[in-house]
Amino acid sequence: MHENSIKLLNQAVSEEITALHQYMYFHFHCDDQGYDLLAGLFKRTAIEEMLHVERLAERILFLGGDVDMKASGEVQPVQDVNEMLTMAREMELESARSYNLWANECGANADSVSKKIFEDLVVDEERHYDQYDVEMSNMKKFGANYLALQSIERSKTRAQMAPSGE
Repeated sequence: MHENSIKLLNQAVSEEITALHQYMYFHFHCDDQGYDLLAGLFKRTAIEEMLHVERLAERILFLGGDVDMKASGEVQPVQDVNEMLTMAREMELESARSYNLWANECGANADSVSKKIFEDLVVDEERHYDQYDVEMSNMKKFGANYLALQSIERSKTRAQMAPSGE
């Protein structure tokens, strides 16, 4: 009855899995470079994407479908922070566009619950886009100093946590 919704929901699962893998990759590299603020942002976003997968999967199962847990693409080996933010912003923009279309399609097929799920996902994806856009603006505004400050802040935090030698 809701084959089209199941297909769209599974497509979204695949996109979300790819996003969470990519964001965790970005998290690992930002963390390794000492960029705690950005590492945390990528990690939090990856966790949100995982929660999206869960929500989509629950709906697919409710509709009588099976969850296709395949990523839509491979993780891209991007290690430059500006490139990471550019890619992340584009991924979020594309997801928001797709989910808007898919919400309308589900609504046209009398599946208001799936429509609402996609509408809610648009809100999250647009918020993620905005977060990455703000970070890109900070990079432009402050240049290399922006990343240096994150590394210095990590060093200060670790120094404060070090044993005093007593």
